[in-house]
Amino acid sequence: MSPTVVVTRRAHFNAAHRLFNPAWSDAENARVFGPCANPNAHGHNYNLDVSVAGGVDPGTGFVLDIKVLKDLIEEHVLRRLDHRNLNLDVPEFAATNPTAENIVVQCWRWLAPAIPAGKLVRIVLWETDRNLVEYTGG
Repeated sequence: MSPTVVVTRRAHFNAAHRLFNPAWSDAENARVFGPCANPNAHGHNYNLDVSVAGGVDPGTGFVLDIKVLKDLIEEHVLRRLDHRNLNLDVPEFAATNPTAENIVVQCWRWLAPAIPAGKLVRIVLWETDRNLVEYTGG
């Protein structure tokens, strides 16, 4: 039996967003979201760690070819998010507040069908060097 190994690929993208609830007043949005509720949005330099796990293929020595994982992240996530205003340019956030929590879940939804079944185990979204969210598909 092959050992289970976790492999992680880090990707980077830049995006702007505004955190707000349209049902709330400007004052309530400012109270809850602070400067992130700025009507003109603000941006982040995000890092996205995508982890896959599985047995090591005896022929290749890979769990999943890292180039394949890189290309899947580019195709299914970065093309949708990089250099975008998440509120305006990404249909999935038209009615969903683009918090880090909601972004990481959406990244999973885009990637899970493209990665071989059972291999995607974790996605970590770094909004800043100190703030991150993690999703394991649960």
